[in-house]
Amino acid sequence: MKEHKTKILIIEDEKKISALIRKGLEEEKYSVDDAFDGEKGEQLAVKQHFDLVILDIMLPKKDGIQVLESLRKANNETPVLMLTAKGTVEDRVKGLDTGADDYLVKPFAITELLARVRSLLRRKKGAEKSATTLTIADLTLDLVSRKVIRGGKLIDLTSKEFSLLEYFIRNKNKTLNRSTITEHIWNYNFDTGTNIIDVYINHLRTKIDGGFSSKLLHTIRGVGYVLKDR
Repeated sequence: MKEHKTKILIIEDEKKISALIRKGLEEEKYSVDDAFDGEKGEQLAVKQHFDLVILDIMLPKKDGIQVLESLRKANNETPVLMLTAKGTVEDRVKGLDTGADDYLVKPFAITELLARVRSLLRRKKGAEKSATTLTIADLTLDLVSRKVIRGGKLIDLTSKEFSLLEYFIRNKNKTLNRSTITEHIWNYNFDTGTNIIDVYINHLRTKIDGGFSSKLLHTIRGVGYVLKDR
């Protein structure tokens, strides 16, 4: 039987960067396609199966955020590694909230990009497929429909907030520190001192605990966070 070759799509308008990425990926024996604008990239991502998409934010015709929004709305869950020249927390949050699985700020070393690619592919391969629903107290998370309901109320979460809640439920009643959370949700550590994890935790807490007398998500001062049902 012919072995499946991992297929990766590069959507990057700077042809020198695209060629550099392609060379690195092909040396690792990946099959690579490329597109140099957002519209073409989206067409390829929709029509063909890819194991991973490397997506630049600043693109002609349709920017990377718009491309990613379109893919996620169409329930295309292919892992996406975003490339950006913007390094602020707000820009990263926007990309991650749209559904990106990881991001890399330019300029970057090709060795780091390849490490990120391997990490995302491993996570995809090892994704949990058994349980379809997870629960804690009166909150239910449906892994198939991607719906979260608490006390009969539908809670609207972004892609990353959903992943964060899923990780908390799988580790309910266990205190998780910030570095453990970043490692499991984003597969790497953010710059020292960044408050991006706290931003996400606060957003999630507001959505799942707001309006409910019983609080699920707690801060353990100086240690981390815990999701507990009592």
